[in-house]
Amino acid sequence: MKILIELPTWLGDAVMATPALENLYAAYPDAEITLVGSYVATEALKAHPRVNRVVVDQSKKNGFRPLNIYRLARVLGPHDLALSFRSHLYSKLLLTLTGSKRHHLYKKNNTTSQSKTQNPKSKIQNSTLHQVEKYAAFINAVTGREDRPGPLRLDWPARTYPRPTLGINPGATYGSAKRWYPEKFADVAAALSDRFDIVIFGGPNETDIAGDIEKLLQGQNVGNMSNLAGKTTIPELCSAIGGLDLFLTGDSGPMHVAAAYRVPTVAIFGPTRWLETSQWMNPTSRIVRHELECAPCMKRTCPLKHHDCMQGITATEVLQAAEALLNYPPGIRHRL
Repeated sequence: MKILIELPTWLGDAVMATPALENLYAAYPDAEITLVGSYVATEALKAHPRVNRVVVDQSKKNGFRPLNIYRLARVLGPHDLALSFRSHLYSKLLLTLTGSKRHHLYKKNNTTSQSKTQNPKSKIQNSTLHQVEKYAAFINAVTGREDRPGPLRLDWPARTYPRPTLGINPGATYGSAKRWYPEKFADVAAALSDRFDIVIFGGPNETDIAGDIEKLLQGQNVGNMSNLAGKTTIPELCSAIGGLDLFLTGDSGPMHVAAAYRVPTVAIFGPTRWLETSQWMNPTSRIVRHELECAPCMKRTCPLKHHDCMQGITATEVLQAAEALLNYPPGIRHRL
């Protein structure tokens, strides 16, 4: 049996899909698996031992996209089962054009597939579920099973650091509203620098904010740090985060990477729905957020111009959350 899987586009969503993928692999233990999707998503998940083939979707780059989708479908070819974790029209077109026998499309509103062979018991209400549970419900609709989602999974080996290491991830691809402030990240890191070496993370578009934190730490005479923003591949990013002893981040893809490795994590939430995208099954994690009437607004930039959901969160609050994690019994803090 051959199964085609179109992954979610973003890193965090791809990682949150891994429990659903584990359930799919368990339902079809002998199937050949092809992954297709963005470069980021496919790079993150291609190391899984069940994956036989990986194809990067570059249909957005040049030319007429529907034609590019057709060409991509010809490259992929027909499968016994094709499914997409995306709900975009182009995803539906892609699955259809492959000529696959069965195809299923994730739907944001009810988390069920578009197949006529849906399992009615898998139609779980969408509003109160974590994104991991939504993806799992989608796969249950495909398989006809009632599997619960397990922990997140990444298969890149965790890096080994010579000393206890704190990671800082100040960026967020979704937009500036999700970002805490460089000076506050620096204050927390400086307060912990006597116990941890510090690594600053970020993507190619986040080198400015990472550089600001680096300069602020230098101004506080913190020398035991390195800035990896824009310098890592996706596998290198996963491995580097996986070996950390403590991680400080906003709601972001790297936050979910840390959860996959059970890294003790303090996550700062502002405009996004923390119940839906928090660290899944990470026993050593804390969320720092403020309850405001305007939050979560789910906007890329603050529509009220004050950014109180992030502006009001202090370095002291975040440091206290970090200290609470560090005071856990050692056996609980260790990777599971």
